[in-house]
Amino acid sequence: MNEVNKDDTPLTPFQKINLYTGRLVNGVEVSILVFCVAALGILLITNIFARTFFESIYFAEEVSKFLVILTTFAGVSYGVRKARHIRMGAFLDSMPPKMEKFFIVIICVISAIVMAIMCWASWEYLTNAMSRGHVTAALRVPKWTFYVIVPIGFGLACIQYIRTIIKNFTEKDPWQSPDQQSEYEDEITGDNQL
Repeated sequence: MNEVNKDDTPLTPFQKINLYTGRLVNGVEVSILVFCVAALGILLITNIFARTFFESIYFAEEVSKFLVILTTFAGVSYGVRKARHIRMGAFLDSMPPKMEKFFIVIICVISAIVMAIMCWASWEYLTNAMSRGHVTAALRVPKWTFYVIVPIGFGLACIQYIRTIIKNFTEKDPWQSPDQQSEYEDEITGDNQL
């Protein structure tokens, strides 16, 4: 099936790459987040029950830490894709659309560079942790397995910022993220209600 824009024109190669990359990354992010939140909830509730009536699950703390780290760094990319990260909304909303798009692209370029640097630095940290051979206290698994998601999360966030740049170059209107078009939101106050 051929993908088309809102105005029924075929997608350009950049738009197709952006669309398919977005679908793939979205599937990975959402799967990780859903699994981690569900597993964390089940583990903590089970541990509370076990601690109350029997004996605490000895590995619950380590697995909980791992799930929180996994959720945090998968959530970085998800937040960028949904434009839920910290930004200067009032500053951008007060600009004309072309200037807003220019600033969004500049911000995304800088953010993509920062995410790439963080990805590289966290990869260096991960390889250093791997070389040390430390293991966790309860499960006796290598500690580095807890940190694998960190460079992946930063790398996925970098990809999301690059996708936002592509989206702003291939679309007429400004986009805050690959999935969120920029639009000014007027708040309804008591003075301007009918």
